[in-house]
Amino acid sequence: MVVGRIGRPHGVKGALTIELRTDEPERRFAEGASLHLVRGAAARPGADRFVSERTLQVVSTRWHQGRLLVVFEGVDDRDTAESLRGGLLVSRVAVDDAPGEPGEYYDRQLVGLAVLDASGTEVGRVTEVVHLPAQDLLAVDVAQGSRLVPFVEALVPEVDLAAGHVRLADVEGLLVDLDDDEE
Repeated sequence: MVVGRIGRPHGVKGALTIELRTDEPERRFAEGASLHLVRGAAARPGADRFVSERTLQVVSTRWHQGRLLVVFEGVDDRDTAESLRGGLLVSRVAVDDAPGEPGEYYDRQLVGLAVLDASGTEVGRVTEVVHLPAQDLLAVDVAQGSRLVPFVEALVPEVDLAAGHVRLADVEGLLVDLDDDEE
C-alpha cells in the first residue's frame, strides 16, 4: 500500500518531507517501520505489483509547518536525501488488514469492484483511487472510457466489499463525459 511520496530534503542532515497518502501517518511512519522505496514503471498506477528498489527504516519523525519530516536510516546528508526525491513509499499490509473507522477503505479494497448504477445494473469497474486535497475520486472504466467520480457519500452511497461492488446515486450525467454529449 502506498503511504507517501518523498518530497524535497529539509535541512542538511538528510531529513525528508513526505507527501502523505495515508490517513494513518503515526502508524505507517512509526519509529522502526520499514518502508519500500518504489520508482519508475513499478510506481505507475495500474502496475501489476510494486518492485522495491530498497528498504528504508524510519529513525524518527516530526511535524514541521504542517508537513511530516522523516529521517531514514542511512540517509545522513542532503545529497542522499535529494537522490530519493519523488519515490513512492510502500508499506506491506496484511490482506485482512483494514482501517479502524467505518466507512474508510484502503485503495486495494476498492480497485476492481463492480460499479452499479442506482438500479443495480453494472456500468463499470473501479480502476484506481485518485487522492486530491479536496476529496478522493474513483476512476471508473465504463463503455465510453474512463470517468472520475467524487468518492463522497452523496454520489457513492453504498460500498459493499463482501458483494464486490459500489453503488452510485441516481445523478444524471455522473458518468457522462462532456465530449459524449457533443456526438
